[in-house]
Amino acid sequence: MGQSGKNRFLVYPFDGSPLGGPSLLRWRLTLGTLFIAVLVGLCWLDHRAAVPGTYLVPLAGALCLLATEETLGLLGAAGMRPIAWLVYAGNLLLVATVWMARLVPAEAAETAMLRPARSAGVLSIDFALTLVALALFLGEMGRFERPGSAMRNLAAALLAVLYVGVLLSFAVRLRLGWGVGALASLVIVVKMGDTGAYAVGRLLGRHKMAPVLSPGKTVEGAAGAIGFALVGAWVTFRWLVPATTSGHPDGSYYVAPWWGWMVFGVFVGGVGIVGDLAESLLKRDAHRKDSSTWMPGFGGVLDLLDSILLAAPAAYACWALGWVG
Repeated sequence: MGQSGKNRFLVYPFDGSPLGGPSLLRWRLTLGTLFIAVLVGLCWLDHRAAVPGTYLVPLAGALCLLATEETLGLLGAAGMRPIAWLVYAGNLLLVATVWMARLVPAEAAETAMLRPARSAGVLSIDFALTLVALALFLGEMGRFERPGSAMRNLAAALLAVLYVGVLLSFAVRLRLGWGVGALASLVIVVKMGDTGAYAVGRLLGRHKMAPVLSPGKTVEGAAGAIGFALVGAWVTFRWLVPATTSGHPDGSYYVAPWWGWMVFGVFVGGVGIVGDLAESLLKRDAHRKDSSTWMPGFGGVLDLLDSILLAAPAAYACWALGWVG
């Protein structure tokens, strides 16, 4: 471990850290168990809440702010300085728009004051994203002094909005569209894939999958990720989803076709792997090992959410197309 400077973060994640070996493993198990317990509790409360998203949407908002902070930190390390408060506000707006649009059913909106807004698409995520882009352009216009940075900062801001706000909004759509079980299907499959990649990669990993981008990831680990994701999909759609998803008006529940959970496991698990590599790309370009250091052993919020963010639209597509119900 003789390397020094920024390059050591590319290979040795805990060089000089007191949390190494068994201590690090115990810390990860303890913190991971706490995260799971809190998430399960919030899902149970949200499933029983009169208003969908009462408990989980605030959690999504908090994660959105933390992930935005870390994304801005990575961009700053790479020399880009977008207008931070506009990025924060834009990402929160995107998440809130999904929730607000779902809270006002189309039938109710026909007789409410929101009818013009709904018919004009004002409550849509597309319109919200357009407003955010407009605000970002205006912000850069307002602080422009000399050529050389405006386009770079504007592109960085749009990247942060798309990466955090837009992708996270798909997870919110899953909860509001099909119930807690739909959101759980995303989280369980992706995190089972992460577990499989880590376990199989450590035990059997021999062939590097992306040696420059992420030296620790192996082809064997990726195969393990897909295998574990399939197990997670089978368990989720066999028991959890039928008991928790929103059903038909006659009281029946959505049931995945026999092939649906397999497609979901492979597709969402595979995109989760890409999501992990996508964050690795951002971190490597910024010469960072973790998105932040406030959770030793886990990195930051982005290190926990990276695979979920890109997998959320994939999971949404599976549900929207009827592949899993």
